[in-house]
Amino acid sequence: MKNKINHKIAVIGLGILMSVGIVSCEDYLEKAPLGQLTSENFFKDELQATQAVNAIYSHLRNFNVHVFSYIGITDIASDDADKGSVPGDAGFLQDINDFTFDANNTAVNGIWSGYFQGVFRANQVIENVPEIDMDEELKSRLIGEARFLRAYFYFFLVRTYGDLPLIDRPLNPDEYSQARVSKEEIYEFIEEDFRFAAANLPEKSEYPASELGRATSGAAKSFLAKVHLFQNEYQEAYDLAQEVIASGEYELYPDYEGIFRREGEHSSESIFEVSTVALEAGGGGSQFNEVQGIRGNPNNGWGFNGPSDDLMAAYEENDPRLAATIINEGDTLPSGEVVMPDPNMGENARFSRKAWLPERPPSGFGNSGANIRLFRYADLLLIAAEAANEIGNPSQALEYVNMVRERARQGNEDILPDVATTDQADLRMAIYQERRVELAMEQHRYFDLVRQGRAQEVFAELGITWTPGKHEVYPVPQSEIDISGGSITQNPGY
Repeated sequence: MKNKINHKIAVIGLGILMSVGIVSCEDYLEKAPLGQLTSENFFKDELQATQAVNAIYSHLRNFNVHVFSYIGITDIASDDADKGSVPGDAGFLQDINDFTFDANNTAVNGIWSGYFQGVFRANQVIENVPEIDMDEELKSRLIGEARFLRAYFYFFLVRTYGDLPLIDRPLNPDEYSQARVSKEEIYEFIEEDFRFAAANLPEKSEYPASELGRATSGAAKSFLAKVHLFQNEYQEAYDLAQEVIASGEYELYPDYEGIFRREGEHSSESIFEVSTVALEAGGGGSQFNEVQGIRGNPNNGWGFNGPSDDLMAAYEENDPRLAATIINEGDTLPSGEVVMPDPNMGENARFSRKAWLPERPPSGFGNSGANIRLFRYADLLLIAAEAANEIGNPSQALEYVNMVRERARQGNEDILPDVATTDQADLRMAIYQERRVELAMEQHRYFDLVRQGRAQEVFAELGITWTPGKHEVYPVPQSEIDISGGSITQNPGY
């Protein structure tokens, strides 16, 4: 069995508190504590502190965190992918695809609920673990992991919704109705958490193999670099990316497609990924791969998140990353099976090869044992390249972007020539293009288009109306506004 974080430990006291969002807490307050453990009497020793942190990691596999809604508001919303599956199946994702969604959309509601539940779990650790009599070094690390994960949840939330309630501790019942604060304040909060994590977490090489998958100092710095990039703070993004590059903790994995196979899990390129393990009874895996799997023959998935015509056309001639990213009708899989999509999917049905697995887990168990890649070293190199170009250092930008292209060549010097331009505008577009094809179908593209200020132009070319002043963010779920009694307001245009 692969070395994975032991996510199977159940944190009973925390689990009963996680069934609802942060502003709809009344239902669970009257429930009897399962096994007589609650957050008030659970945090007593080192083992329970570790279990509580593991419970935050386990939430990364939740259906509302990195599965259906997640691929909807990232890939399907972008020009990289269409809804996929068959007409009429999960119509709310077609609304995301077409930008006709509203504040009652299932994906919009799912992300809010799932990510704030993650914030809740992290806050329980951050509030309670400091009071435990235990090894101080481990205590600092566990708190650092919780703050890293809280920052991760909030970083996704702020890009999705903009202004947010800032919940930095477990709330009392009279505090449940929280107003939103500005996205600038949220970003400051995120930066503080990532800085704390960077200062208190080990490097990846300092963890034993059995602990790979835990947050690291390098991962905290990498995310912090991306946080600065999203705020157009290029010098800060560049400096942090340089620190991670100079650490020697990461390098590009030689086989691009291999990154997304079993052998690529926690590889040299992995900065942060969600660990999973397939258990016979379920509970240790995720449905991330299943919902994107092939629908038809072989029938190992639901067929959602189909790579688009536009993405197919985005690759340079003979770029090996195209075949490593997209499965087309008629392709022969490593298993020897020939792909025949469900005819009800229509013409040009495609599937994500990065999410492909040879087996289909039992439906409903969330039992895929394939890890979910969230941050790769190639992403960091492209962040460094973009930031370097923006601060007037084109030579450094070219070095980093061409490192990514060199790996993509897979030794074939006749393809993917080095980018050579030093014109800032041209180099910027070359880096944007490299981000697209290198990171395609990895849930980065939509947020990239928004931060680059190119979303309206890109979607107009596809015949989709993307409205400035509205679609930079998604609507706050209407149910949350209703429950809050008006303390939470709606985003403009919704």
